Amino acid sequence: MKKAPIIGIVPLIDHSKNSYWMLPGYFGGIIEASGLPVMLPLTSENAHIEQITEMCSGFLFTGGQDVSPEIYSARKIGACGECSPERDAMETLLLKYAMQLDKPILGICRGIQFINASLGGTLWQDIPSQFSDTVVHCQKPPYDVPSHEVYIDNETPLYELLKTKELPVNSYHHQGIRLLSDELKTMAKSPDGLVEAVYSPKHKFLWAVQWHPEFSYTKDDNSMNIFKEFIRHC
Repeated sequence: MKKAPIIGIVPLIDHSKNSYWMLPGYFGGIIEASGLPVMLPLTSENAHIEQITEMCSGFLFTGGQDVSPEIYSARKIGACGECSPERDAMETLLLKYAMQLDKPILGICRGIQFINASLGGTLWQDIPSQFSDTVVHCQKPPYDVPSHEVYIDNETPLYELLKTKELPVNSYHHQGIRLLSDELKTMAKSPDGLVEAVYSPKHKFLWAVQWHPEFSYTKDDNSMNIFKEFIRHC
């Protein structure tokens, strides 16, 4: 029997409960795409991260707290939410080592924001007050239904996969990409011009999306196909 690729998933953290946790959709999307998900320990030990990077076939950078503005050398504004220094420290090392080994990477929500910031880009700390409030970027439940569309550039890997220029997506975030990293290329934008999907042309597979396929993969083929494409490269 062919072994499923092991996918390391960055844990979510609840500071109020002093606990790590996981949304089942992250696991479910990976499993349905024929991967084997494991939740990683929250560590910033170099040796541990190096061993984890060698052990796993690919990595999923999940949603969660706001990315610390310190990462992109900005002052924190009042509308910036709770940050997670533990995740920022771990993901900085994990992204570095995973990219060095060219391991496939998929970022979701916070994932796209962190990857961009870590690679030299910047973020809007609060989209409604700093950028635009014309698009519903932070929808109310249920989270498996679309809240707006994104427009996909037809000269990108995302278009090659989905074969559509307009994609309805769900949305649950208040931060987003402000200045795009020089190491990334835009794959999709929302109607207000916010970057919604990116990739690295220099790596085997480094994609990140601002929406939430982990909530919609059971009812939306396009969401499932993103997970499948990730696992195919793993």
